[in-house]
Amino acid sequence: MVEAPPFHVVSGTTVKDVIDAHRDKVFSAVEAAYRLHAAGDSINPDSYFLRYPANPRNRIIALPAHLGGAVQKSGIKWISSFPENTKANLARASAVQILNDAETGYPIACIEASLISATRTAASAALAAETLSPKPFQGTLSIIGTGVISRTTVEWLKFRNWKFDKICLYDVNPDAIDPFVTWMKETYNDTVEVKNDLESALTDASLILFATTALEPYLRDTDDLAHAPTVLHLSLRDICPNVILVAQNFVDDVDHCLKAQTSVHLAETEVGNRDFIAGTLVDALNKTCSIDADKPRIFSPFGLGVLDIAVANLILDEAIKNNSALLAPDFFSNATRW
Repeated sequence: MVEAPPFHVVSGTTVKDVIDAHRDKVFSAVEAAYRLHAAGDSINPDSYFLRYPANPRNRIIALPAHLGGAVQKSGIKWISSFPENTKANLARASAVQILNDAETGYPIACIEASLISATRTAASAALAAETLSPKPFQGTLSIIGTGVISRTTVEWLKFRNWKFDKICLYDVNPDAIDPFVTWMKETYNDTVEVKNDLESALTDASLILFATTALEPYLRDTDDLAHAPTVLHLSLRDICPNVILVAQNFVDDVDHCLKAQTSVHLAETEVGNRDFIAGTLVDALNKTCSIDADKPRIFSPFGLGVLDIAVANLILDEAIKNNSALLAPDFFSNATRW
């Protein structure tokens, strides 16, 4: 007789412990998920947005997905973004990840997912940085938006052995910069410069990270990227269409990214085609499209649920192995039909 699978709960503390202990595995899981998705061995429907008309900056997003290969798990991430939380020193984003058994469809785990979400975003950004940069692991890093995603991305760039001559910081909220500077000084020995305006923050940067809560594009001067940096456009809505159109653009998934008023979606609306998209990150990994070192290379990832599935599955496996996953006995008390 087939029985309902056991159900586990994995806390945020355990998630962090597993990620810290298995960064190589996490990075490999993210790349493998991209490749499985590109090969068609995944299901990644559109994300679904719960929005609040009275508070348009607040939203909760559902990301359903299924990942094949050796993973064979389905699930959904339910992640909120409430920017005003930061005024009370709460994280902007909070999330849970549900994993489902592929054979029975039963949920098998509920995992704290804010760190999973930040980790898969940051690891994919590090993968893109080294794939799209003609001279990786060196130069000046400019960070626009000094929140959790930027901090996590720096951790993953450092893990992947990037070396920086200096790190430039810019945030429209100066109060957000001080904790970031303190963290950088306590964690790394890099030269950190706080910039008072966007233009000076971008000047001569070889790697630029956008991780803001911008709702509309504001970077409109093509000269700001004329020195052909690699740009990790994680917040998706910072760069005006005219700048997008003179760059070499890469995305995680074309259909997913060209929607919801992202910068690349606005560019498509303006010109009526997608010819300005050079390819996906997997295209760049497979070298099926050439990197143009004379143009800014912009990576705009919409964020695929299959990445969350990949990382969550790894964390669940490791947590069960080390007995840090909390088993919920008889969670499905009415699992049998009779």
